[in-house]
Order: sequence, then C-alpha cells, then structure tokens
Amino acid sequence: MGGLLSLAGPKCRTRDYIETSQNESCKKRKMSLIFDEEGPRLIPSLPDELSIQILARLPRICYFNLRLVSRKWKAIVLNPELFNVRKELGMREEWLYVLTKVENDRLLWHALDPLSRKWQRLPPLPSVVHEEESWSSSSGLWMWNMVAPSFKIADILRGWLGWKDTSDPMPFCGCAIGAVDGCLYVLGGFSRTSTMRCVWQFDPIINSWSEVASMSIGRAYSKTGILNNKLYVVGGVSRGQGGLNPLQSAEVFDPYTGTWSEVPSMPFSRAQVLPNPFLADMLKPIATGTTSYMGRLCVPQSLYSWPFFVDVGGEIYDPDTNSWVEMPIGMGEGWPARQAGTKLSVVVDGELYAFDPSSSLDSGKIKVYDQKEDAWKVVIGKVPICDFTDSESPYLLAGFHGKLHVITKDANHNIAVLRADLRDNLSSMSSSSTSLSADSVDEHSDTVTELDTVVWKAISSKDFGSAELVSCQVIDI
Repeated sequence: MGGLLSLAGPKCRTRDYIETSQNESCKKRKMSLIFDEEGPRLIPSLPDELSIQILARLPRICYFNLRLVSRKWKAIVLNPELFNVRKELGMREEWLYVLTKVENDRLLWHALDPLSRKWQRLPPLPSVVHEEESWSSSSGLWMWNMVAPSFKIADILRGWLGWKDTSDPMPFCGCAIGAVDGCLYVLGGFSRTSTMRCVWQFDPIINSWSEVASMSIGRAYSKTGILNNKLYVVGGVSRGQGGLNPLQSAEVFDPYTGTWSEVPSMPFSRAQVLPNPFLADMLKPIATGTTSYMGRLCVPQSLYSWPFFVDVGGEIYDPDTNSWVEMPIGMGEGWPARQAGTKLSVVVDGELYAFDPSSSLDSGKIKVYDQKEDAWKVVIGKVPICDFTDSESPYLLAGFHGKLHVITKDANHNIAVLRADLRDNLSSMSSSSTSLSADSVDEHSDTVTELDTVVWKAISSKDFGSAELVSCQVIDI
C-alpha cells in the first residue's frame, strides 16, 4: 500500500536544459531568448525578466487565457523556455489525459488538471491522406486544400466531379498510446483495411499535433512502454495477404533524436511448446499488455483464436543486455486480465498494481505484485465501478500526485476520476480538498466512498455524453 502514497521524482524532458547553470549571466541569456527586447514590455513598468518570473509561477491552467491577452503573451506562453523556468522554480504539474471514443469511432482527447479540477479538450488529430489511396487523380486538389484550407476548394471540386474524398479524418482504430518526454503519442492503428506506420505527437506546451518519424512497420493494437525516457512499441498485428498477422517484433523511439531503432523480437518461448501442430496453427501468440517495472519492460502474453484467449505468462526486456527473458511464473500467470485478455496495470512509487475484475457488476479488486514471493496480492478488496456491458474499457488506471487512481463511469454515466486514500489520511484529505475550487466540479464529485481500509475520493466527474473510455496517460511538465 506504500505505493498509494508517493511517486518517484518528476522526469525531465530531454529538450530541457540538462543542467541548470548557476551563473546569473547564463540565466539572463536563456531568459533573453523568450522575448524581444525591442518590443513593448509584457507588463508595463516591469522588466520582462521579472514578468517572466511572475508568469512562470502561475498555474498552467491559466495559460489558456493568458495567451489571449496579446500576441506577445501568446508567444511567451507557447515558448518552451517558459517551462524551463517553471522547472527551475519547481512548478512542474501532472495532468491526466483521457482518450475517449464517440460516435463513428472518432477519438477525442481531454485533459484534466487535478488541482483546479478543470477539463480541457485537446485539438483533434489532423486529417491524413490514406497511404493506399492513389494520388494520381487528387494530388492537385490536395494541394488546393494546402494552399487555401479556409475555402475548402478541393472539397467543392470533388463534390462537382462526384469524387470521393480521400483525406477523411483517420479514426485511428486500434492505435497505441504513449507518453514520453512531456508529449503524447498516437501510434499506428487501422485506416480502412491497412495497418498504419504513422506516429503523431501532441505537445501540451504549444497545444498542437505534429507528425514525427514513422514506425518501421504498420501496427495495430500494439503495446507501449517507457524505459530511459524512450518509447518502446511491441507486438500488435499487421495486415497481410492472409489477413491479420500477429507481430513479435519491437522497436524504440528516441524523442531526443526523433528516430526509431530496432529491438530484438519477442521469442514467445511459451508459445513454441504447444502439444500438437493443430493448436500451434490455431492459437496465435500476442502481447496483451506492457508495463515498465524495475527498469525493465514487462510484456504479458496470450495465445488467442478469437474470441478465446489463453494466458501463457510473458517475457521481460532488459535494456542493459538488449535481450528478452521469460517472465516469472507467478507474475505472468497471475496477472489479472480484463476484456479480450488485455492486462491493465500501473506502477506507482515502484509498486506494480493491476485491476482484477470480479464477478460482481459494481466492483473489482486492486492487486499488487510481490516480487519476493512472485505472487499477486489483493491490497484493495473493492473498487466502486459500474458495469457497462457495451463498453470496451469500463475502467482505466493511472498514477499521479503520488496516488493510485481509477477512471470509470459513475451511475449517471459521467466519467469519474477516483483517488485511493488510506482511511487514516481521510482528515488531511478532506482539509486539503476544501481549499480547491468547486466551480468546475459538478454535484457528483467530492463523493467519498469508504471500502475496506481505503477511502475512494471522486476528485472529478464530467459529463462527456455517450463517449466511451479508451486509454489514459499522465504527463508531467
């Protein structure tokens, strides 16, 4: 339970300054990069250096309004140098980013500032021309859209000519999600009948998406993990002539260089010892999860023949030896599974937690992995969730502010973020929560549910309509 109380220290973005200079002149040179000394001052009668120090001390949620003050204020708020100053001042903040699916399988991101309890909707992913489409008939029209997007000239001409639009927004079905170096990443997925190689990055500082280097192979339903500030992608499926083929390959993205490198493929050693060729041909090995734990990448695995899944333990990647080893038996075989055999887990303060669905429709259990005994143990006997049979992901796990959190839907179908507190800490929790603004919190938040030795506190509850939960990430910047 110690992992419920504290997290490891915040990670630094690689594009931040690796060392903070103690020389005042060096600091002034860095600060001077943020603003134009010849232009008007940010705040009248104050030196810009002092104004920057003031802005850096404001909560990040305020920046969405500050950038509306003027062009210069917007340029300051969107400049990474301001966040380097915040880092030096110890003003880093952890935000929760939740991916939801709405009608027509469209994906929408929402960000929660846990301190102010305010939600922000992220800009949508850009539209992309599908790779398998021919450019011979529409490349010129695509260029029209690039030259004059506000007039949608290409869309009008396509309507006149009766041509089908080839630049529909990608639904990113089956995409993988990751977060590293202070940015979100959306990787691969299906586009119509093809598996995609493309990778999109969202930078919270400038609040926009950009495309980065593509993966070496198209992947859908792959798994991601973070080691040494690098993004690892393992497994998934690709589209072949015979249909979907499970992948054993893995690769790693370095956000500092913006390049991908190969990683040895997963051996799937347990899948190689099936008793007969019939089962070997029918059951296909697939990675069903991934977690960065104890400096290594843990990948639970299953054999599947839709809709059947059979757990076969897993494998662990060690970046120091650049090799895979078999996962301990108790860890792999006891790893709780949710729908379609996927394994949901989170590491908080070095402790590996997983959600174990129960037979009840309104609860589940939280288990923690005991490395010494190679066993999963129940640490929270009941988690208040509501069962929605039509939902692909009725719950998610996250760790931020030193606490374990469960993201689910409440009885009113609002997305709720529940925080696990020890009952002994209830008094301190209540006193701290009363100081937070309640303007952005509806009537369903501030609900406290006492189960076992844990107090579940709903820190936020938001009505997103019929949106379903897909995934979540925590970013510290």
